[in-house]
Amino acid sequence: MPRFAANLSMMYNEHAFIERFAAAARDGFTGVEFLFPYEVPAPQLRQQLDDNGLQQVLFNLSPGDWAKGERGIASLPGREDEFKQSLEQALAYARILGNHKLHIMAGLLHDENDRARHRAVYLKNLAYAALLAAKEQITILIEPINTRDMPGYFLHRQDEAQEICAEIGVENLQVQFDIYHCQIVEGDVAVKLRRDMQRQHGGIGHIQIAGVPDRHEPDLGEINYPYLFELIDQLGYQDWIGCEYRPKAATSAGLGWLRPWLVK
Repeated sequence: MPRFAANLSMMYNEHAFIERFAAAARDGFTGVEFLFPYEVPAPQLRQQLDDNGLQQVLFNLSPGDWAKGERGIASLPGREDEFKQSLEQALAYARILGNHKLHIMAGLLHDENDRARHRAVYLKNLAYAALLAAKEQITILIEPINTRDMPGYFLHRQDEAQEICAEIGVENLQVQFDIYHCQIVEGDVAVKLRRDMQRQHGGIGHIQIAGVPDRHEPDLGEINYPYLFELIDQLGYQDWIGCEYRPKAATSAGLGWLRPWLVK
């Protein structure tokens, strides 16, 4: 049976961030994820996890200057030292929060003529990150992101992400399979889940969900999530599914889709 983690960056925005942990626990979640935790000291976040019986599942490395439009720095030539610093920062938070997965955002590619240079930097940084993370039993994740929500993002197809993982060839580098992004870019989600779930290098290390096309609750829109949840079970996936969607109204009021799947 799937285990669902609330994404506290996108859900429960009717509460202050530090209050979202308790709100998620009240609704039956036992795991949480979020984008960037670095504005809150790690011990304070750890206290919220402990107080509310929650497990930290995932967060991202710093994306660079988000306010100025940056969406990751891992593929950006000339930012290698900054990338290494962001990795050290994320590993320090993970030691305290207890999660075993970190997502690294690639960044934007402004000129397709530069793709080869960006790819070389990206692979070098990912190999470095995976080596350091392996010492702490942490898996590094990369995620294809759709071109509608994030134009110019370096990575947007599942096969491209799997090829990168295979080329680097380490066990703790996997793909974060966001069904919302995959449906928008490629479709044929079930076939790709079957194809990629158990690859020798790469594979699917984390799954995220949202309704398509509006990124609301997963029971709104064109995707048959009950079918996909059953398929994910059949494929042997036993890890968390992150609920990375924007509630259409109040978060708790839109959780009718979740109740049949809560572990009693």
